[in-house]
Amino acid sequence: MSPTHPVTLAVPPEPTDHVKGSEHARVLVLEYGDFECPSCKVAATTPDLLIERFPNQVRFIFRHFPLEEAHPHALLAAESAEAAGAQGKFWEMHDLLFRNQQHLKAADLHHYASELGLDMARYVAEMDDHIYLQKVREHIAGGRSSHIRATPTFFVNGAVQDISFGMKALHDAVAAAVTHRRK
Repeated sequence: MSPTHPVTLAVPPEPTDHVKGSEHARVLVLEYGDFECPSCKVAATTPDLLIERFPNQVRFIFRHFPLEEAHPHALLAAESAEAAGAQGKFWEMHDLLFRNQQHLKAADLHHYASELGLDMARYVAEMDDHIYLQKVREHIAGGRSSHIRATPTFFVNGAVQDISFGMKALHDAVAAAVTHRRK
């Protein structure tokens, strides 16, 4: 990624994305994340913090980018989050998975689904049939099209945001985008 060719989001927001925040927000923050990634766990509170700091001005989207080579449970955790999302509980499962990041085996995921009050017959059938694997693979392909190699990766209004020196850079970029849009 060179300064003259900044990395931009290859796949724009889609109706099937998991969204938090105002539909009419000025700033869109999109994260590609991995439920087994320690840095993603640190960033897991970011959506709520940004929405609280900039009410009605920030919309947040989470997409899956499980790094299967390094995180053997991340793909199944992503499928589990999608299964919960199909029952209206994506963000609750998102939070549970990050809170319990060291426990993401199939039995753990089943327990979390039950804890959330999901229809367990449906959950088990969907997980057994890997109903959401294709969606997760599409997120991965979209991330690769955006030249993502690590997680978490954030985009602010379609442009990648470097957070290699910490999450403050993301908060500053969002603040700048909110201020810029007001003018």
